[in-house]
Order: sequence, then C-alpha cells, then structure tokens
Amino acid sequence: MKAIVQREYGDTDVLELAEVDKPEIRDDEVLVRVRAASVHAGDVLLMKGTPYIMRAGLGLSRPRNPTPGFDVAGTVEAVGSKVSRFTAGDEVFGNGKGTLAEYAAAKESQLVAKPPGLTYEEAAVLAVSGLTALKAVRDVGKVQPGQAVLINGAAGGIGVYAVQIAKAMGAEVTAVCSAGKADLVRSLGADHVIDYAEEDFTQGDNQYDFILDNVGNRSLSDCRRALSPNGTLIPNSGTAGGTWIGPLVSMGQAWVTSPFVSQNLRTFLSTPNEKDLNALVDLVESGTVVPVIGSNYSLDEAAEALRTVAGGHAEGKVAITVSGD
Repeated sequence: MKAIVQREYGDTDVLELAEVDKPEIRDDEVLVRVRAASVHAGDVLLMKGTPYIMRAGLGLSRPRNPTPGFDVAGTVEAVGSKVSRFTAGDEVFGNGKGTLAEYAAAKESQLVAKPPGLTYEEAAVLAVSGLTALKAVRDVGKVQPGQAVLINGAAGGIGVYAVQIAKAMGAEVTAVCSAGKADLVRSLGADHVIDYAEEDFTQGDNQYDFILDNVGNRSLSDCRRALSPNGTLIPNSGTAGGTWIGPLVSMGQAWVTSPFVSQNLRTFLSTPNEKDLNALVDLVESGTVVPVIGSNYSLDEAAEALRTVAGGHAEGKVAITVSGD
C-alpha cells in the first residue's frame, strides 16, 4: 500500500510517499481502508519530534511509528476476533494509527459509524479537534447558558468547533482571530470578534467565565486578567514553550497556581472514545456543529498539508483525500 513515511524527525522534507506493508491488526482493532484523513498541530509536533521530551515515548532518534496521522474516515476492510460493532464494508470515522496511508489500524473503541450525510473528508476532520473542543467546553469548562466565553485561536482546527459548541450551550461567545477570518467565526455563531492584530484581549475591560487559549501567545498572568474571579482558563496550545518541554511550562504554571487562586486553571487530555464520538455525531446530525475544511490535499501532497498547519494560520481543518474510489 501507499503511505507517507518519515524515517527521522524534522520538517516536511523528511516525509516521503512510499510502498509499505498493510498494518496487521490486533484482536480489538479494525483495519480501515482510508478514504480521507486530516492533520493538525499535534501531527506537526510529532513530525518534528518537539518538544524533545516527547521522544521518550515516540522514539529517541526516529519515530517508532514511521507513518503519521490519527484522524481517519473510511470503510472497514477487516476486523479483529474481539470486534463486535463493525463488519467489512461499514463506513466509519474516528482515531487510528498511521492514517496517512491507504490502510490504517484503529481500536474498535475509537471508531463510530460515519454519519451518512457527511463526506469522508468532513468526517475525517471531526475526531481529534472536535473531541478536544467538546471536552474543553462541556467537561472542563462546564459552560452554562449566559456565560461569557472567549476562544483564542477561534478560526483554527479546535477553535472552529469550540465556538460552535459553546454557542450551542447558550454562551455569549467572543472569538479571537485575524480580521480575514472574522466572517467565518461569525458564521459559526460568534457574538463578538476580536482582531488580535488590533486588540489584546488580555488588556481590555471585559472578563470571561471561560477562556480556551489555543494559541499561547499571552502569559498565564495576562490571561488571568481577562478571567472572571471564579472563571476557568485552559491553556491549550501545544506549540507554546521551548523545544525541550514545550507546553509543559504553561501546564505546570496552571497546575501550581490554581490551588492558590479562586480562578480555575486547568489542563486536560482528550482520549477518543465511543461515547464522546457519538455525542459529536449527535451535534453534527442535529446541525449544531458543522465540519470546517479550510483546505484539502491529496495523499501525495501530505507534506504541503503539514506545511500549511505548521504555518500557524490554517483556517479550520486541513483534510487529506486518500482514496476516492
């Protein structure tokens, strides 16, 4: 099969399209014929191997899994002996391993049926970013009707979902993005838009009950200034911090500071699972959440797709069409 392969850490020039064997699946896994995938900021970090502390689990000198990619949408090719929810031919989406390839393995627990009204590309851009936004807004922020919510990086991969989910929960949503993306976030439900080039949201008079900071371009103390006395702040930028420990700096600051202040400073991990994926499907099928694809590439253009994400100004999600037949 064809797959994107990287044999060392680095920029997009380490990626190549190569012929490799199909992955073998375990008893609890599904072999997916990949129709579409997606890339996000986390894929860029894994490609580069930064922050370096990640390499302890990924491979010290080179990636242990040479094919990148997690988001996946496609059809079931085969199932493991313990898989009960899927059979060959089923249309699925969710989280897999090495999804920038014609075939990928995925745990049964991290896949659900693809909504029939979505294209494979639309389904592929949902899982990682959509679930992150859902967990942040619903579970960690516990956003309530009437609350003031601010999303920094509102037009990015996670931001476009966070805006929609917060609005659906009855919040008054302020989106921080560039002026050129203001119309997009308004169309997703944002009540107010701040152009980050013209205004620093941490220096204004407004305070927010919940802030999701997907950018990390303001210090924790600055963000706290814009947070209500009992509000919740999530520093959620994977690219903030240095090359050694990266976002662990802001995460550590939040963890250490939170017990001593009235504000709730939180970090979290989002693990794909059937229950939350189905909750996301319900939001999509009700029309509450729509996938936002800013650009679409073919598999052999995966390096360009990751370059788009690495530039930090991608609009919405970046999809990759793998197979259309």
